[in-house]
This record gives sequence, C-alpha cells and structure tokens, in this order.
Amino acid sequence: MRALMTLLLSLAVALPATAAVQPGTTTPLTNRARELVSMLRAGKFQQAAATFDQNMKRQLAPDKLAKVWKQLTDQTGDLKTIGAAHEIEAGAYRIVFVRCTFSVTKLDAKVVYDDQGRVAGLFFVAPQPVAAVVGEEPPAGVTEEEVTVGAPPWRLPGTLTMPQGKGPFPAVVLVAGSGPQDRDETIGPNKVFRDLAWGLAARQIAVLRYEKRSKRYPAEMRKIHRLTLDDEVIADARAAVALLGRHARIDHHHIFVLGHSLGGTAAPRIAAGDPVVAGLIILAGATTPLEENIVRQLRYIAGLDGTASAAEKERIAQAEAAVRAIRDPKLSPDDTVTVLGASTPGSYWLDLRSYDPAATAARLELPILILQGGRDYQVTTKDFKGWKKALSGKPDVTFKTYPKLNHLFMAGEGPSSPAEYEKPGHVAPQVISDIARWVGEHSAPTS
Repeated sequence: MRALMTLLLSLAVALPATAAVQPGTTTPLTNRARELVSMLRAGKFQQAAATFDQNMKRQLAPDKLAKVWKQLTDQTGDLKTIGAAHEIEAGAYRIVFVRCTFSVTKLDAKVVYDDQGRVAGLFFVAPQPVAAVVGEEPPAGVTEEEVTVGAPPWRLPGTLTMPQGKGPFPAVVLVAGSGPQDRDETIGPNKVFRDLAWGLAARQIAVLRYEKRSKRYPAEMRKIHRLTLDDEVIADARAAVALLGRHARIDHHHIFVLGHSLGGTAAPRIAAGDPVVAGLIILAGATTPLEENIVRQLRYIAGLDGTASAAEKERIAQAEAAVRAIRDPKLSPDDTVTVLGASTPGSYWLDLRSYDPAATAARLELPILILQGGRDYQVTTKDFKGWKKALSGKPDVTFKTYPKLNHLFMAGEGPSSPAEYEKPGHVAPQVISDIARWVGEHSAPTS
C-alpha cells in the first residue's frame, strides 16, 4: 500500500501548505469528485482520464490508470461504497476528499482541481477528518513564521518555529525523506516534522522545516537533466542552513541538521560541504542502497499476511529488474530506470552509487546522534549496524534504539506495516527529549 501511495503521490501537483476547510457538504466539485471515483469503480478509465489536466494525462494515461487502480484494489479489495466528500481551498487549487470504503479498508480519494476545474492530482490517503486537514495550534509560547528557503527558480515555502524569549537559540534544520514531502512530512494523518518542530521549540530549540523541491515543483523537477541527490535534497538543505545563519535570534555557531529516512542518509553529505553545520541528527537513515531497501520492503509487505498475491509477486519481480538495471555497469546518466512505476534518470542512481553515507560521516569532525526504531521495516537495524560499524570508533557519536517505535518514531506493537501509518499518532516524547538533550549538550556558549 505504501509503495502504491508513493506512486500516486508522485503524480500529484505541488500545493501550498495552508488550506482552509470550507463549510457545506455538497458543491459542484464534490459531486464531480464522487463521479470520478465512480468512473474508476466502473472501469471507465478513458472517461476518467478525460477530466485530467495535460500533465496528468501524460503521467496517467487510461491504460496506466487502469493498472494503478488494479494495484490498489488488489490490496484494498473492491470499492464497496462512495461516501461523503468535503472540499478545501489550497492557494489556486481546490482539493476534494471522498470517503471510499473498500472490502478490507477505508481510504479517502484526494482529488486536486486547478482553477479551470481540471484534475491536477489524484491519490489515495488515510481517511482525513476535518481536524487533520485543518491542523492545530503550536504549544503555548512557541511562535511560527513563514519563510522562504532558497532562491529562484527553487524558492521553497517553509516554517521557522521559534521558542519564547530573545535567544539566540540553537537551531535544527529538518530534512525530509524520499518522495514529494510537505514541510510537516505528512504521512497519512501523521505529521512527523510538525511534532518535532513543536516539541523541540518548547525546549528552547528553533526549528526550520520546508517543502521539498519535488513537492513544490514536480513538473520542473522532471525536466532536470541528469538529476542527482543534490537536486532533490542537498542544495535546499544547505540553503536552509544559510537562512538560519542570517537570522538574528539564532545561535549561528549551533545549527544542526536533522535528517529522517532519505534525509538521514543524505545528512553526512549535506554537512560535508557546509562548514556552518555544527552536528548531525540521523533518524532512520539508511546505509544500505536505496534500491536494495525497496525490494526488501516489498518482500516484507507481501509476507505480512503469510501469502504473496500474484500482484505482489509481479511488483517484486519488477523491482528486482529495476535493481539489475540500476547496478548494470553500463548504466548511463542519460538512461532511465522505472522503479515502482516512476521513471528516474540513470544519473540519480549513479550518484547514489558513488555515495557512501557511513563512510562520509566517518570523515566528518562533528558530533552525531543516530536514532533507530526497533520496529522499523523501511530502514532496519541492518542499516543502524552500518552506522555503528563505521562510526563506533569516533568520539562524540551517540547511538540509540527504541524497541517499540516504527519508521515514523511512533509507538506500536507487533510487526509494523503500511496500515500502521494510517493511524493517527505522534512522535514519541522520549525521542524529542533525547534530541533536545543532545542539542543542549552540544550548544555550550562559545567564547
């Protein structure tokens, strides 16, 4: 399910982070969105695709739309009922959430409409209560201001969360995982980075979070010739560090980078080229190759119910074929590799092939905190052991595991699964406390 949602997310249009719920339960767009879902259920993919904008038509032609719908229903069962819908505003776009009850689960169809009423994004998410869409208020004494990270053509909207007081405060830049993540690193009803920002700011640490470039500028990202990790993650993270370095209430000597998942994998490379970075905090950062982890995750998910379906076996086989293409010595920067239904340039995989995160971290003269959830099936203890093997001999490197936490650093019981991400939760308080304590210990005043 998670892999499929990632595919659908990759086709969605970038949206501003602020969205206000509109009153009323029925509008022309809610009716149209429900009709669109009805077309999918009836197999009218040509008719459904006719409602798409040009970008969606290129990315999700009727035959591909049919395949994606089959992949979804292979996992969720048949769509039984199409329920209520509600509409929200997001800048120039409007989003309609349509409650869909499948045989084995409930999801919301999230349909994004442009200002001409064309479908500019379509994907399925965990059911979205109004409160989850609107959000909440930060803790007492914590303030937030809108900022812009980077410069044209890659200006990214961000939020700087500030503690109460004059400062200067130590600060943390949050670097998100793979995919078109928003500034809160929203996954289902959960907001990992918002939890971290508010929790750390309440403990006198400023936090900057921002939308990923692939979220804000998906079409422009697809046009980049010879895309690399620098384009996806590194350049914007360094721009975020630079922004904090110019802020009057930030302690410029104590700016840390916290990376989660792919952001954690990239963190050593961010710091290697930026002398302003005072230390690294790596949450579930992988040390094994990305393509290897994709195949392992698909096998894990397929095995959760004890039996791999034909569709699951097909996806695993496709991923294994992608791994062979990625590792082919003849792979060229100008080649393309299809992974989970999305095409990525060979340049991206060649760049990752040349980057060893643990070895890069070992060359840094910086304090590093590495945290790992014991129930994480996406980045596992094998990756954690990779960090320990490379860094255990270095001074000022701290390792900690949390047996009951998953990839989002949220608590649970038993084997973790994609369905767990659909349950509302929060980053474990102990994780926030441990990060805050470590930052405090490494933010002594400089002479």
